[in-house]
Amino acid sequence: KMTVQLWCLLIGAMLPYVWHFVSVPFKNKQFGEVDIGEPRAQGMGLVDTGARVWAAQLNAWEALGLFSVANLAAFMAGVDPEGYWSLAAIIWVVARVCHGGFYIAGFGLVRVLCFAVGLGMCLWIFSMALI
Repeated sequence: KMTVQLWCLLIGAMLPYVWHFVSVPFKNKQFGEVDIGEPRAQGMGLVDTGARVWAAQLNAWEALGLFSVANLAAFMAGVDPEGYWSLAAIIWVVARVCHGGFYIAGFGLVRVLCFAVGLGMCLWIFSMALI
C-alpha cells in the first residue's frame, strides 16, 4: 500500500494552490484587484513579499514534478512502500512546506536548506528505485 506516498503527493500537489491563494491579498494590495484575465502577468509584477509568494508557488510546481517522477520510479521498481520510501516522502513534504514558508518570510538561507533537503529526498527515492 502506498498510502503515505499518495498523501504526500496530494499535499505536494496542493502546495502551489495554497501559495496562489496566499498571493491574493498581495495582488489586491498592490494592484487593487486580482486580474483573472492575466493572472500570470500580474503575478510576475508583484514586488517584495508578494513576489516571494509568487516565486514559492512556481518553485512548488517545479519540485512537484521531480517528486512525482521519483515516486513513479520507486513504484515501477517495486520499492517497499512501507520502508524508507515513506520516510523520504514525509521528509519531502515537511521540507517543501517549510521551503514555501521561509521563501515568503524572506529567510533565504533556511529556504535553500529546505530546498536541498527536498531535492535530497527525491534523489534518495530515485536511489531506492535504482537499487
